[in-house]
Amino acid sequence: MTQVLEVTNLHKAFGGIKAVNGVSFTVNEGEILGIIGPNGCGKSTLFNCILGQLEPTEGSVRLDGRDVTNLRPSELNRRGVSRTFQLLQVFPELSVRENLILAGQEHEGSMLSRFFGARDAGLSGKADQMISFFKLGHLIDEKAGGLSYGQQKLLDAAMAFMAGPRLVLLDEPAGGVNLTMLGDLKERLRAINAEQGATFVVIEHNMDFVMSLCSRVIVLAEGKVLAEGTPAEVRANPAVIEAYLGH
Repeated sequence: MTQVLEVTNLHKAFGGIKAVNGVSFTVNEGEILGIIGPNGCGKSTLFNCILGQLEPTEGSVRLDGRDVTNLRPSELNRRGVSRTFQLLQVFPELSVRENLILAGQEHEGSMLSRFFGARDAGLSGKADQMISFFKLGHLIDEKAGGLSYGQQKLLDAAMAFMAGPRLVLLDEPAGGVNLTMLGDLKERLRAINAEQGATFVVIEHNMDFVMSLCSRVIVLAEGKVLAEGTPAEVRANPAVIEAYLGH
């Protein structure tokens, strides 16, 4: 099985605080991997080290076998790595379609070619595909700022997949989403994985969301990998229960 992402012995310290402490894991092509853990366990710091927004103190990150440690986010983006953030990154005054086109342009050539090229850079067709896939057709010309929070989360996810990325990292996609929209989001993520072979890693606090979406789950505690396995194995692990609930 092809490894898309390989993280080896990753460390990140802030002064004397070890936010990430020797984390290693791989992500296989077509896999949905979940990363969970109590607040302050290092999940977001780990993501930011992988994505070039923080410089690891030690360790390496490899994408498709190539060392990409410390590459800038823009360079990783051009190599097919996309992400969402805990805070929504939609443009409230632009329509749903315009948001998707703008997201797709991040992968299209140089800044000059994007500036002087066609207004939609030939991405309208792709945007319409994502709108259909994420079931946003009834909102296609609505301004993103007028959508519900759950609809904005769907749009945010669609934007991450606009360029057919090799790997997508989703940072708390379920946060603040009501149960109905949460079901829609989970169903769409499953579908894009099944139909397009999308590979992604999910950081999430919503345990039911992670356990029902992901085929494998990694649990972090105090910056280290505490446990790893199938959702059923992780749920039954006494060390995981203790990390969340105490002795």
